[in-house]
Amino acid sequence: MAAQVTLRSGEKVKVNDHVYCSPPWSVRDGTPYSVARIMEFLPPEGASKGKGKAKEIYTRVRLAWYYRPSDVSDRPVADSRLLLAAIYSEVCDINQLRSKCYVLHRDKITDLAGWKKRPDRFYFNRLFDPYIKKEFEVIQATDVRNLPDHIRQTLISRYEYVVAEKEVVPDLTDALRLCATCGQWCAYPDTVGCDRCKKFFHMGCVQPPLLAKPSRGYGWTCAPCSKRHEEEVDSHEVRHPTPITKPKSNAPAPRGRGRPRKDRSLAEKEENLDIKYFKMWPFRYFGQYTVAEDTLDPDDLIFPRAATRVGPKYQAAIPSLGDNTTFPDAEERGGDNTVEVLSAVHLLSDEEVIELEEWKRALTRKQENLYSVDWLTEAVRRFSQAYLMNRGWSTVDMSVPTRTEKWKRGETRYADREWTAEEVAAFEDGIMFHGAELRAVRDEVGPRSMPEVVRFYGHWKNSRLKEENQRIRELRLSHKDEEDGEVSISQSITPLSDDEGSTVREPSKGYNSCGACRTRESETWWRAPKGLSTEILCDTCGTNWRKYADLSVRPFREDATPTGKKGGEKREGTPLNGPNPKRLRTSNVNGTTPPPNVATSLQLRCQVCQKMGPPGRIVKCQKCSLRIHAGTWGVFVDRDALESYICTVCKDEKAQEACLNTDCVLCPSRKVYEKWSGHTEFLRAIKATEGQGWVHVLCAVFSPEVSFTDPSRFQVVEGISTIPRQRWIVRCTICGEGRGAVFRCTECDEEYHASCAWNARHRFGFEVQPVRNPRRDTVIVTFKGETGVLTPVIYCKEHDTSKHELYDICETDETGESVMQIYSRTYKQAPISQSHALLRKAMRLDMMLNSRSEVVDTTELDYRCESCGTHYSPCFYRNKLVSDRWRCHKCNWPHRVEQNPYVSKQAFPESTCSVDIDL
Repeated sequence: MAAQVTLRSGEKVKVNDHVYCSPPWSVRDGTPYSVARIMEFLPPEGASKGKGKAKEIYTRVRLAWYYRPSDVSDRPVADSRLLLAAIYSEVCDINQLRSKCYVLHRDKITDLAGWKKRPDRFYFNRLFDPYIKKEFEVIQATDVRNLPDHIRQTLISRYEYVVAEKEVVPDLTDALRLCATCGQWCAYPDTVGCDRCKKFFHMGCVQPPLLAKPSRGYGWTCAPCSKRHEEEVDSHEVRHPTPITKPKSNAPAPRGRGRPRKDRSLAEKEENLDIKYFKMWPFRYFGQYTVAEDTLDPDDLIFPRAATRVGPKYQAAIPSLGDNTTFPDAEERGGDNTVEVLSAVHLLSDEEVIELEEWKRALTRKQENLYSVDWLTEAVRRFSQAYLMNRGWSTVDMSVPTRTEKWKRGETRYADREWTAEEVAAFEDGIMFHGAELRAVRDEVGPRSMPEVVRFYGHWKNSRLKEENQRIRELRLSHKDEEDGEVSISQSITPLSDDEGSTVREPSKGYNSCGACRTRESETWWRAPKGLSTEILCDTCGTNWRKYADLSVRPFREDATPTGKKGGEKREGTPLNGPNPKRLRTSNVNGTTPPPNVATSLQLRCQVCQKMGPPGRIVKCQKCSLRIHAGTWGVFVDRDALESYICTVCKDEKAQEACLNTDCVLCPSRKVYEKWSGHTEFLRAIKATEGQGWVHVLCAVFSPEVSFTDPSRFQVVEGISTIPRQRWIVRCTICGEGRGAVFRCTECDEEYHASCAWNARHRFGFEVQPVRNPRRDTVIVTFKGETGVLTPVIYCKEHDTSKHELYDICETDETGESVMQIYSRTYKQAPISQSHALLRKAMRLDMMLNSRSEVVDTTELDYRCESCGTHYSPCFYRNKLVSDRWRCHKCNWPHRVEQNPYVSKQAFPESTCSVDIDL
């Protein structure tokens, strides 16, 4: 007797029945039911099998999952009854089974329109493989004809369906193809067909043999047909066939749509069709990468396959080394000196192990560390090292979070840094939007590396599983008294009711309407997924969302048309007391079926302040995926161009209007400040300078000497050459480099690069300083109700800034203008109306030259350049080695660059000698 389980709804389910499956509402977070097929019932994990089948207890079930199209693609699908099969199974708790449903292949259904009008009916015609992320066609095994008879009979006797690529299906369903040369069966991978005589050949049977098939879009003809065609062309007897047109007919068009014919017996017969299963699966892969003879082996893998990545196209071809090749003497790996001991507990005696456990518990006060795999592994490792070095247990210290490893240069952490509440919130938001695509989730989190995100995902998933198991245990204990004694095969196993936590007994006042159809009358109210205007759904919309993942589904009558008031009769196929036909559509995200996107639009997370915002307020580059507030980035984008916006740096990679080296001219090399932390997203926001270089927006705004021609967009950056020399020669207290311009802390004497301070998480902001008696030249602004002088400030992270009311760099006013834009527009506007850009640059160069002590007044003395012999120059420079020799301005600077190439790049990064100064 087949095992049967009675659900709370009274339905009995057995193996190979299709069911709705879902955990409680609080765990699944508003997602619809999943559709699956029961493969087998399982006893509790670790339990021994009973003596007789009548006393065997089932608490688990193995399910073969189906996917909805919205789970695997963003393409909108109007048919909510369409599913995607999968060769993928999982073991779930039997309490997650909700109710019974029916799933059939499209070719097994005679009346598809009538099938979809019946409740709990689904169909499929494609298969999705979750491992290679690809869809395949599913056809009946009886439709496969292009196979040898013994292989075809084996395939039909075992499986009901065959899975193959779309381009392979026409070849499989064609008649048996035999080679015109050897008479053997032509397999698809090694077969080529003639376009003229329609015969098939093995690629090795033609002369000369074909090495590869023709490219897509090209045909092939055999040698006799090619020769015959050449003779026809030479004799000018080629005649193109006249296209055959279908004769006109006065017969009416065949009836395709309309009200389907009702045949209830046929529908019940289709529901109870016998499907063949081989090792619990009704289909197997038989496509482009399948060897037909392998299907005879019952242990052959049935999963879809892809092309192998073997060969010179995918692997490096390493040349062989010569006979005279010598290698330096290096420490041979595999010996006692190179082996890194991870544990030596097996060498300890029982007394030493007990003592070690006592010392291990004394190393930490956090009880969670005693259950942490990372902490326990490192503790055992350090105790083992102490034992092998004959040191006592008291020498082991776990307060140091890093360790040195062999074959690695620096120290590594044995455990990740604790995640802050903001990082956890960003991670969960990324999981909600991107599913298990952890690379996209890592972009949402920001400073965390990819390995840290992967490890945290495992811990986070286990914690959610732990909470789910705790709820299941509590609910089991609460229902333990209601259950009967022993549960046999035919006995009812009562699952958790979906109503627990899913239905609403009394809707709150003011929110007592359905979030989808706006109705205020319903016998049962269901909890609504996130994103709707209210938190409840009526009975119709709630059922449609849970079963079909679509709020636009209308309930249809199954038997007869309703009998109502006069003039109110509705024909079959129309909704009964249905809500407004304008329903809300649902959004689609890979991995899970999301709640409908109605009240809230797509949100983006700024990589600077980690706050969420709508597109437009937060701009995303479609090429480099940089996401920053538009006001902080200095970007203005039309709403129509948001989805195709590309930042200036990415555009310049193709236009090459500025320098190809995108390093900031005010900072050291990018490798210097990026090695300290992963908090570098904002440092990817750079602007072009007047010398076609690049500078960080952060560095340009916080440098008092720098100005902008367009301060709202932070471009073009001017005045870098006016930065005092003292700021260029002082070493940064963070990275220790003497290159780049430094900034001083507002409260102490620490000086560092802006990029290094940002990576070290120092505080950047703006402060409104009130002015009691303002002078005439004092510029006062008003920001968020405060009036005064807007001042940029930088504080070390050790300083307490709670006494200062600082505004973050992403703060905006009521008009949407950021505090950085207001500060730049008020205090950093270049005098573009008074002079030309080239003239302003020449004036700054004159100021820089006049400030040099080496410049000599040449109005009274007549000097001659020792290099070129000229007597005319804006200024002459004394030779440091010979005091009575001079150089002109043109010859002096190339001589300086040869002696010290660093001068032109760092001391005066924006001053070039390519501009002729003839004043």
